[in-house]
Amino acid sequence: MISITQKTLQDLEFTTVLQTISDRCNTEIGKQKALEIVPFSDKETLMNALVQTSEYLSSFTNNNAIPNHGFDNLTHDLKFLAIEDSFLEVGSFRKIATLSETVNVLLLFFKKFHDYYPKLNEKASQVEYTKYIIQKIDEIVDKYGEIKDNASPDLINIRRDMSVVRGKVNQSFGQAMSQYHSLGYLDEIKESFVENRRVLAVLAMYRRKVKGSILGSSKTGSIAYVEPEATLRYSRELSNLEYEEREEITRILKKLSNDVRPYLDLLKQYQDFLSDIDVVAAKAKYAHRINAILPNITEDKTLYFRDAFHPILFLSNLEKKEKTYPQTIELKNDNRIIVISGPNAGGKTISLKTVGLLQLMLQCAILIPVHERSTTFLFDRILTDIGDNQSIENHLSTYSYRLKNMNYFLKKCNAKTLFLIDEFGTGSDPELGGALAEVFLEEFYHREAFGIITTHYSNLKMLANELPFASNANMLFDEKSLEPMYKLILGQAGSSFTFEVAQKNGIPFGLINRAKKKIEGGKVRFDKTIATLQKERSKLEKTSLNLKEEEIKAREEGKKMETINSKIQEKLERYQELYDANQRLIYVGQKVDDIAEKYFNNKDKKVLIGEFLKMVEIENSKRKKATVKEKKEKEIIQKIVIEEVKVKVDEIRVAKKEKKIKAQKTEAAKPKVILKVGDRVRMTDGKAIGTIDKIEKNKAVVNYGVFTSKVSLDQLEYVQSK
Repeated sequence: MISITQKTLQDLEFTTVLQTISDRCNTEIGKQKALEIVPFSDKETLMNALVQTSEYLSSFTNNNAIPNHGFDNLTHDLKFLAIEDSFLEVGSFRKIATLSETVNVLLLFFKKFHDYYPKLNEKASQVEYTKYIIQKIDEIVDKYGEIKDNASPDLINIRRDMSVVRGKVNQSFGQAMSQYHSLGYLDEIKESFVENRRVLAVLAMYRRKVKGSILGSSKTGSIAYVEPEATLRYSRELSNLEYEEREEITRILKKLSNDVRPYLDLLKQYQDFLSDIDVVAAKAKYAHRINAILPNITEDKTLYFRDAFHPILFLSNLEKKEKTYPQTIELKNDNRIIVISGPNAGGKTISLKTVGLLQLMLQCAILIPVHERSTTFLFDRILTDIGDNQSIENHLSTYSYRLKNMNYFLKKCNAKTLFLIDEFGTGSDPELGGALAEVFLEEFYHREAFGIITTHYSNLKMLANELPFASNANMLFDEKSLEPMYKLILGQAGSSFTFEVAQKNGIPFGLINRAKKKIEGGKVRFDKTIATLQKERSKLEKTSLNLKEEEIKAREEGKKMETINSKIQEKLERYQELYDANQRLIYVGQKVDDIAEKYFNNKDKKVLIGEFLKMVEIENSKRKKATVKEKKEKEIIQKIVIEEVKVKVDEIRVAKKEKKIKAQKTEAAKPKVILKVGDRVRMTDGKAIGTIDKIEKNKAVVNYGVFTSKVSLDQLEYVQSK
């Protein structure tokens, strides 16, 4: 089982990833499960979970979208159902029926499309399919969550009697209202409701003259609310029936609870299954957002992350519309440890965290943002020492805390361990701390552990160069501007550019020279040599990168053009089919019109039927017999094409309208010519040109040669003479 400490989760910010996944869940149980994700204990279970997420991710781009998996939390309801002789309320049964229906739909879907979703279908096949629960609930509860009238024979009779009595209540109330209104005893509002009972609004002075029960009065006391005597009798009868209805409903719900209770464990399994699918869906949504994939997982001890992105940084930069730089890192048996050096703020720590977080995510069945040719194996333990580890609670200094951590590393480190240490050896005297760090590194090396460290210590860079299965790496810097390029280069140690960066930041040259004299000449020369090599490497890397980018761009453009051409050809064929079909329908319509016209003239039904049958025979001879499935597929394609054409036509119409509005605005912006008699003009939305014969107020008589027209001056525009 993989061992991950709380500190490692904190160092790698793994909880941030889990929170992002949790936010993408649809259900409360799913959200909680997502926050509790931990590394898998065995490879087979892990691979199943990874493939399930990968399959769900594929559903976003294929034509077989996975149905809804949402449900209302039933944990409380199921606990209550587990109590003997308890019964659920009607709303709970509606939720149970919906849960069962949702599971059944998913089970059938995964079974039908098992070729697309084999692992999800394998998971679904472990869940029992049954319609019994839904049928039992549907017999009693309607789709609105109400008890059906025919839920039992007694309930039918009770509700029928209630309907009759309600009718009598309304009838008797209506008669009483008419009687007392005609006598002038009622207020203008006539009636009201008190305690959900219909009452007469009687003027206070007449309350003794109205037979019935006073149920209340208005705030001012001017109105007494009286339930008429006749209505009161029926209301009591109705109350008795309502009590009987409640008793019968309780009996029905108890029976239904007893019918469903044997399926309690299955319902728990249903809820568990749907919440698991919810987490898988959330992982897939997260993977889609960060362009994640399932890399190759091998038994060989090789970790090769090509074009790997730090997912948290990637999403953060996406929001800020900033670029995120990918890294390519490789660890294998003959290159187990990488020592990354170079100036601060160059991306060393991010490179370190990227490897650790992606490996941890993968071992928790979360897809990772790497190139499809990436590969890795599974570690038993991931150890980290990143950031300022000073412990105020334990009164430990940074260095003491780091030594305590190194001691833990030494106890746990083995051939299946990945260790990640940032700023290795810092916090103490450089000479002594560096020497101790060197010993630790040698120990990790001899235990055949895999790891990445970042450091400024020259002795660690030299050690990495001397050890056969370790190597140096550096973060690339621009040799002129000394700005970081955020690209990791394997195989060469990095200069810290200490003096160069100091000079760039305005430190006087004299002070820098004095500093150089205070340290060993060999170290300066060594650092200078590294810096020179790094600058040369940077130039070569830039050239190589530019060439590679151009090559990739050209290849991608070629593929894109091929895809576009293929799609255009396919669309043209579909549009042609639609056009041909429409032309055929127009032709048929014209033929029908011709036949109709003939019949209109000669009224000969025999000729009409003959012509019509002849036309139908001709059209049918052109038809090809197709299966129901083929017809359905054709209809779907035709519908898609019609929608596409509709969208295009709408776009053209909008563009045309915008063009017209723009032209009108341009025309309106032009200086207005004052029209006079004899000017050549045309209407703003027309083409015919005429001459103004006469102007009367705001209207002009325009002569078009063969006719004249009276038009508002606002609708005319001046046409210049040729």
